[in-house]
Amino acid sequence: MTKIGILGISGRMGRLLAEEVSTAGATLAGGTARRGEQWPADPRALARVSDVLIDFTTAEAAEPHLQAALEARKPLILGTSGLNGAQEAALAEAGRDIPIVYAANFSPGVNLLLAVAERLAAGLPPESYDAEIVETHHRQKIDAPSGTAIALGRAVAAGRGTTLEEAGIESGRDGHTGPRKTGAIGFAALRAGQVVGEHTLLFASGSEHIALTHRSFERRVYATGAVRAALWAVRQPPGLYGMKHVLGMG
Repeated sequence: MTKIGILGISGRMGRLLAEEVSTAGATLAGGTARRGEQWPADPRALARVSDVLIDFTTAEAAEPHLQAALEARKPLILGTSGLNGAQEAALAEAGRDIPIVYAANFSPGVNLLLAVAERLAAGLPPESYDAEIVETHHRQKIDAPSGTAIALGRAVAAGRGTTLEEAGIESGRDGHTGPRKTGAIGFAALRAGQVVGEHTLLFASGSEHIALTHRSFERRVYATGAVRAALWAVRQPPGLYGMKHVLGMG
């Protein structure tokens, strides 16, 4: 059976991942946690005894966890949000040596939403249809916009034949901001209570609105998807993959 190691096993997602490993018929190789907790803190030791690693921790921990996977030549499933450009470039480089599945969201529904968003954007010209993304998460979330919101923005931009950076981002509107820039992609982030995750993509013209919404009611859907990705990744050659590849859409 595939031995799966969980980086950050004592966290909320880590505990769900451990449960899903068992449900999927795989073996829990172990996990890492902060020093002083039940689990050890050495990702390199975990990588050596695992067939694949899953990381849902923090952007700050992404680099040492990636290095541990590289040294052990083990696949890495990365669901951490808030990575910067340099970190994403390091993932692409590491993908030459090991399989990496990097996704803003491991929910099958969200990944189908991304595919639909790109198709819609291709048929709704930015000169006529403004694109706005509104996301809501629990009050403890530390990054904004969410990784899923950014992924939606990138899907819209790709459908329009450009990049999110080239299209331009409108967020944090306050005061006299002037008219909306044509073609820019808008973001709004709400933080309240214990909302697991809600994302709405709105295409709005002068004559019609089209809204796509995805709501997550529990975090387990992310854990189930990540374990599915882990079992898929151990059979793949080196490369940087997304959840669309795991679902057979790439």
